Amino acid sequence: MAEDNDSQTEQTEAQRQVGLQKIYIRDASIEVPDGPRVFTEEYNPEVNVDLNTQIQSLSEETHQVVLTVTVTAKQGERTAYIVEVQQAGVFQLEGFSADDERDHVLGAYCPSILFPYIRESVGDMVQRAGFPHFLLQPVNFDLLYAQHRASEDGTPSDASQATH
Repeated sequence: MAEDNDSQTEQTEAQRQVGLQKIYIRDASIEVPDGPRVFTEEYNPEVNVDLNTQIQSLSEETHQVVLTVTVTAKQGERTAYIVEVQQAGVFQLEGFSADDERDHVLGAYCPSILFPYIRESVGDMVQRAGFPHFLLQPVNFDLLYAQHRASEDGTPSDASQATH
């Protein structure tokens, strides 16, 4: 009997698939509010990075995941730059019958797929604005997702507003 359960579990897991249909930049902006003054001072900024994930269901199996990164660099009281990039992906999920499994894939796995693309876009934009290259540090989306779920205090997950 245990072998039958193991066999069924393996078949169910083999049927689960995450397909990537499209990756694109949904929105991107950079602002250098104190230019050119900011370039006349020694560059030693305090940098703040904010991450946000939004999920939109397009159909029962198709979802858009948008990873937003906002990087703000300040030189004392002056803002050196603000970069915001929304990297989006359209994902096809098949074989995920449990809501918590699907939510985990959309809230952690899909953003981790988008992260290398957004890292490249942010670094490129900062450099094109005349600043030294900025490299986003790796992000553990599984941990962020777990923290988000824990902060919900047992309330049902609403993956459409998953903020990290």
